[in-house]
Amino acid sequence: MTKTLAPRWLLVLACLAVLSGCSVVTERDSASSRDLGYSAADGPSASRDAGEALKVALAQQGARYRAGGDDPSEGFDCSGLVHFSFSSVGIKLPRSSHDMFQHARRIDRSDLRPGDLVFFRLRSSRISHVGIYAGNGRFVHAPSRGKDVELASMSDKYWGRRFAGAGRI
Repeated sequence: MTKTLAPRWLLVLACLAVLSGCSVVTERDSASSRDLGYSAADGPSASRDAGEALKVALAQQGARYRAGGDDPSEGFDCSGLVHFSFSSVGIKLPRSSHDMFQHARRIDRSDLRPGDLVFFRLRSSRISHVGIYAGNGRFVHAPSRGKDVELASMSDKYWGRRFAGAGRI
């Protein structure tokens, strides 16, 4: 018996369908967006926009890694993918993973919601990697040279040991 795998576009479409329920905005979400300097004049709540940014990032799966990259046609590095995804929905973020960590409101790992940022320390004590939490213990990111934008597991031994914190935009 042979297994058949769904085409990548079908998997992305399924993820988008599941994530479409993430756009509910509560009064608490609106208050937290004001705390970050967003206001009603900035458009929809930052929480809903973070869910939309996640959809943009998931659609980039398979895009190649490129150091300094922040464009689908050229490739992405980790912070370039996050920057591109949030910029696509009107949220301005710093460009580096370290600066994104400084900008985001810190949250506990147990409070992660799709669209939150997850940060890692790869080679030193400095934050050097970022991804967007996709739910169910997974995050989308641009891993490294020779690899493409992908979903990874937070419980993977490599990522689990390097997890540094999470933040909400």
